[in-house]
Amino acid sequence: MPAPLAGGMAAAVSKKVVARGTHQIYDATAVDRALTRSSSIRVAMPAERAYVPNMSRPALMTADDLLHVRIPEKRIELVKGVLVVREPAGGRHGRVTTELTRHLANHVDAHQLGAVYAAETGFTLAHHPDTVRAPDIAFVRRERLPDPEPTGFPDLAPDLVVEVLSPGDRPGEVLAKVADWLSAETRLVWVVDPERRLARVYRHDGSEAMVTAEGVLDGEDVLPGFSCSLASIL
Repeated sequence: MPAPLAGGMAAAVSKKVVARGTHQIYDATAVDRALTRSSSIRVAMPAERAYVPNMSRPALMTADDLLHVRIPEKRIELVKGVLVVREPAGGRHGRVTTELTRHLANHVDAHQLGAVYAAETGFTLAHHPDTVRAPDIAFVRRERLPDPEPTGFPDLAPDLVVEVLSPGDRPGEVLAKVADWLSAETRLVWVVDPERRLARVYRHDGSEAMVTAEGVLDGEDVLPGFSCSLASIL
């Protein structure tokens, strides 16, 4: 079983993006840290500079490996087998996410439409290499709910995904997330921007829309009957 990352190792994690061929690989090291091999997964460990040039490329992680990774006070995802570590969300992000989760859960429960998943629930979107994304909110229709319910990451893409932006989120990273969701057959993605007081809607058919604070988030045919004023959650 993969060894968990110690809390001290997480202190210097950054979100620098490095271009490698046609993919973006997140560099999870600070100046004096490097990626090395430990229990066959990629982890961040203190580096001795003399040995860094001789290190072989670490093996990619799997969704099963990710279940056993613990980095206190960090948010983690897996993108094409590479561990992505981010800072925890701020207060406004948490409040907006909670408000919208409450609206969605009330509607879904009242009409027995399926299940709403709270922040940071991981979903396995691809294999070989594995991608596990963790949205701020997700909805899965009742007929698509796995039975029995998995203890690990559900191996499916939610019907609706909500991403609530934090001030430090980079546009390229956000669009990469949206692309991953839509490619995995998510039908509707809402990207809520509390700072600009707007939301962007992305649909599986390729169409897009913008919702201002005066507008509403509409569940369309993905979440029938759901409508929520954007201003009410900001």
